Amino acid sequence: MLTETAAERVDCVVIGAGVVGLAIARHLAVTAGREVVVLEAEGAIGTGISSRNSEVIHAGMYYPAGSLKARLCVAGNAMLRDFAASRGVPFRMAGKLIVATDEAEAAQLDSILDKGRVNGVEGLRAISGAEARALEPELNCVKALLSPATGIIDSHALMLALRGDAEERGAAIAFHAPVTGGRCAENGILIQAGGAEPMTLLARSVVVAAGLSSPGVAASLGLRDVPPAFLCKGNYFGLTGKTPFSRLVYPVPVAAGLGVHFTLDLGGQGRFGPDVEWIDREDYVVDPRRGDSFYAAIRRYWPGLKDGALEPAYAGIRPKIQAPDQPARDFVIHGPAETGAAGVAALYGIESPGLTSCLAIARHVGELLG
Repeated sequence: MLTETAAERVDCVVIGAGVVGLAIARHLAVTAGREVVVLEAEGAIGTGISSRNSEVIHAGMYYPAGSLKARLCVAGNAMLRDFAASRGVPFRMAGKLIVATDEAEAAQLDSILDKGRVNGVEGLRAISGAEARALEPELNCVKALLSPATGIIDSHALMLALRGDAEERGAAIAFHAPVTGGRCAENGILIQAGGAEPMTLLARSVVVAAGLSSPGVAASLGLRDVPPAFLCKGNYFGLTGKTPFSRLVYPVPVAAGLGVHFTLDLGGQGRFGPDVEWIDREDYVVDPRRGDSFYAAIRRYWPGLKDGALEPAYAGIRPKIQAPDQPARDFVIHGPAETGAAGVAALYGIESPGLTSCLAIARHVGELLG
């Protein structure tokens, strides 16, 4: 049994060194002046969700009014742009078109526009199909939404900047340190971390920000109200040949995702994805046969896509907390009142727009911990 007498006493422990965990560690160290230890199961920062996404700075038009996703995305968008500009993190506000290829989809755009306005999304407006084609001549659509507050960012450079700020204020990261269990104790939270050099820590505050592993880690600590975990894989395909668009292009959303969309990296290379593939275990191999469905989806808004132009790129996994047949859930961010443990916060289902929202999420967690 874990005992306090054998534990090293620390102030704050953040579990997970992805972009959200690093943003929280930075906030606690820099803004709150706390002593922070980050426990990371892998051997480097951001090896999971944070390095396997579209690297998009989202604007916030998809999410229900008042939801955490809406509030933290819109606030996080502004915070992220300011932070990236001040730290020299590469990013570009390329803009985005959300396109409707028929009248039924056009009605969905009206709903997205209404949500965006309520959420305070900067500069979002509807344009005609002709106006959209004037911006992107290869596009096929009857109507579109133009979002100038959407961009792309170098997620690895962002994580390095967050880590640098945190470490400059004394934060430390322990790699190869998976959390194997723990419990609430009289003077804090006991945490057992495994790996080559096992350690036992007694922390005043703990934040579970472990991405796909958050529900399992939270359960191992005995926290209350831990949601179930489901894995939703998203496959990406790279585009060979000339990039057709200068902006990001999204279809109307589909169940569990935003549709097979077109994004750019900062080098100008185009890619498509992610799709939606529910899986039972972590698996990042992209099956080339999934590309067959990509062609039909993409040609709805880009008829000029040639056969054989797509090649498997990479895959990511969304940390869903609802089953495939259930409606989408908001971010779940529990403070001490929900976890049942003083000084403990836990984050679940931090998928898109988690990258965009990371700094706002960190601020919110700091408020929950007081």
